[in-house]
Amino acid sequence: MSHPSKPAGTADRSLGQLVASATAEMSALVHDEIALAKAELRQDVKRGAIGGGAFAAAGTVLLFSLPMLSFALAYGIRTWSHWNIAVCFLLSFAANVLVAGFLGLIGMVFAKKAKRGKSPQKVAASVKKSASVIQGVKPHPRPSSDEESIEASGGSPAPALDKAASSTPNGNADVNPAVIEKADAVARSSA
Repeated sequence: MSHPSKPAGTADRSLGQLVASATAEMSALVHDEIALAKAELRQDVKRGAIGGGAFAAAGTVLLFSLPMLSFALAYGIRTWSHWNIAVCFLLSFAANVLVAGFLGLIGMVFAKKAKRGKSPQKVAASVKKSASVIQGVKPHPRPSSDEESIEASGGSPAPALDKAASSTPNGNADVNPAVIEKADAVARSSA
């Protein structure tokens, strides 16, 4: 049965496996945040392109339709109302300006939406928050390998020294003097 404070499945995992898992998860998080930023930028660029297209359409309509449409509309108004031809041409021009103004208004609305988009700033703030959380994490202090071997042997320095001596190929122990001093201190305190 695992300890309640440990997540399920972590009891048998080594420190290296935990670090590898955390690194993989952090890498996946960074990749997902980059993908999110790209998607949000694409959306903002699309809005800007729609706005730019609407402005271009407004300019095109105003430029190319004025001569042909103005003549056709003016002569149509003249035929329908029997007004002076000059008044009919002015009404034709006013109708074209209204159409171009409407298309220009649509272009401004989409351009403001694209400019107002805060998507990359949101993602950047999220990345900074993740980085600050990771930087604030302190590793759990671990006893040195010498202390672990002494504690694993039940606090007696002799098995730890025997284990160190038997671990060398020729049986001669090249033991660090600091290890011997720690083993002696543990032996004295347990006696």
